[in-house]
Order: sequence, then structure tokens, then C-alpha cells
Amino acid sequence: MSEAPAIVFDAVDKRFPRSEAAEDFYAVRALSFAVAAGELVAILGPTGCGKSTTFNLIAGLIRPSSGRVRVAGHDPYDEFDWFRGKIGIVFQNDRLMPWRSALDNVALGLELNKVAREERVAIARAWLERLGLKGHEADYPFALSGGMRQRVSIARAFAIKPAILLGDEPFSGLDAVTGDTLRREFVDLVRETRCTGIFITHSIDEALQLGRRVLVFRRPARIIYQARLGPDTPAAERERIRSDILHALGGTVATKEEP
Repeated sequence: MSEAPAIVFDAVDKRFPRSEAAEDFYAVRALSFAVAAGELVAILGPTGCGKSTTFNLIAGLIRPSSGRVRVAGHDPYDEFDWFRGKIGIVFQNDRLMPWRSALDNVALGLELNKVAREERVAIARAWLERLGLKGHEADYPFALSGGMRQRVSIARAFAIKPAILLGDEPFSGLDAVTGDTLRREFVDLVRETRCTGIFITHSIDEALQLGRRVLVFRRPARIIYQARLGPDTPAAERERIRSDILHALGGTVATKEEP
């Protein structure tokens, strides 16, 4: 991995126009941070704090109003096509195509990247097996549970071997047990593949489980607290970080995963 940061925000503003009688709405204001290559970062904050806008800026779906966003040294909006096959995304909703089997859904990104059919089928099959879905290759989304559909979505994201993986509350729609299991597997996969991971969440527990660094946002998106932790961080230190986050946000985020 390169020593240069994988993601850089430099004094970024994102504002949205309102009516002529009202001032523009700032979703992001003077936001600066950097994410190292191979780092796992959880962005935590209450609804409306600008997390999703930050996610969309990284993904190149919107352009900053001012400031600079760079992903792998490139402008994700102006050079959107350059990122094809380099960024994997897992959304809160699985966003599977209902007319495609689990295998064909996983192979979609590979197909768009012009990978030969025999190769993409082999890769998709291997990822479905890796995510515990062997035997479900021919199943369509309507025949799969919510957790299984999200596993297909995760397999689809990893199948293209992304350098950067983005997750927009990918486990919030699952029950607590399924969500906890998938989060653990997800972290293992990110570490195994050595990709850079950014995860949006509103749950402190999820942020502490997913992130090796936690950035806490307040509206308009700005960092009001951050902490580093790892798998060996003592329980007492995790509790201190949890307490600090709650204090910073005034109790405005979830402390447990919502059903």
C-alpha cells in the first residue's frame, strides 16, 4: 500500500441552495481529515449531521461546494470513471437486482468491468462460499432472508477486489444477532483484503466494533471527537471512549444496535 493517504478532505464545504428567502443549507463545513491506506474508519453521528453527504463526496456522487476531496490521489467527482472497479459500496439496503440470481448479483461488478464470464462466475461462486452461501448460488433475492441478501451485497462489493470499501449503515436493518455476526465477518474481510474501509453509522457500539479509528460528527459535518482503538484495546479503555463520545454528542446517538 502507498504511504500517501487513501482519502483526503481539505477544508471541504458542501452547501445546498434553499429558497431565495433563506440562506443556503450547509451539510458539510470546513471538514478536514485524512484516512491512511488500509485503515478502517467509522464515521459516527446522529441523523442529519452530514455523514451521508460525506459518504457521497467520497463516492464521487456529488461535488464539494469548496475545498478539496481526493481519493487515491484523484478527484472522485471529476474523475468518476477512473474509480470503476476500485471502490466497493455496501448500502443499508442490499440493492440486489431481483431478476438476477445470487451468483449473477455478485458477478455484476465484474461483468461491468468486462471480466470474462467463466472467470467472473468462478470469483462470484468463491465469494458466496466465503460468505456462507454455498448452495444458494441460483436463488433469487425474494427467496433469501435479509441477512442472506446483505451477505450477497457484501460478496458483490468484495468480488471486484476494491482498494476502498464504503459502507453506509450496512447492518442497521438487520436483527442484533445477525448484524453482530456480519460486522465481525466484515471487519475480518477488510483486514484480510487490506482495503481501506469507511463506515457510516449512528450506533456507538457498531462504531467501536467496526472502526480502528472513530470520527464523531456534529452538524454541519465536522469532527468533534476522534479516537483510535484496536482488537486489543482493553475493555476499560473502550468504556472510556464510549463515555467520551456520549459526552461529546450529548446522548444524541444510539448506544445499542437498533432492531
